[in-house]
Amino acid sequence: MTIPDGAVLIPIDVQRGFDAPSWGRRNNPAMEENGLALLAAWRRTGRPVIHVRHDSVEPGSSLAPDTPGNAFRPGFDPRPGEPLVTKSVNAAFIGTDLDLRLRRSGARTLVLFGISTDMCVSTSVRVAANLGYSVLVAGDACACFDLPDGRGGTVAAEDVHRAHLATLGFEFARVLDTAEILAALTA
Repeated sequence: MTIPDGAVLIPIDVQRGFDAPSWGRRNNPAMEENGLALLAAWRRTGRPVIHVRHDSVEPGSSLAPDTPGNAFRPGFDPRPGEPLVTKSVNAAFIGTDLDLRLRRSGARTLVLFGISTDMCVSTSVRVAANLGYSVLVAGDACACFDLPDGRGGTVAAEDVHRAHLATLGFEFARVLDTAEILAALTA
């Protein structure tokens, strides 16, 4: 497998606000390391990067604009020339110009990663696939949180993560590890 020169890397919501205690326990402590490796490789090869940030409109959200949690995690800030798309819903394509930017650039292949696997990453991947893009997901560069099961219990973040990557891989995208994507960049 090779990754086209025009493939766009799209980091989703890699923001400090997800460290707030209200989010609960997170899986995949290697998410940041893997995401930074992808960013470095994209930048080194001159491939395009479009950053996505969640600007929450929910009162008291740790991701609200003008709060410390809205900021990107260390190393994930856009560099000059790397566009930023802001959203207030789960899908990076809803209420934004992301699809227009991608179509104008001629992009057909997208590589997504970020937080959270089951919410904004999954929703953005599904919409991208439905819009006709070829989508790759860096599964080990995504993370999510424990979820209440609605019956007084908890679904572990690892199970949520695994189930969502399986669903995405079955219908909407090719799910790969960071190492596989990096190897494909040089193939």
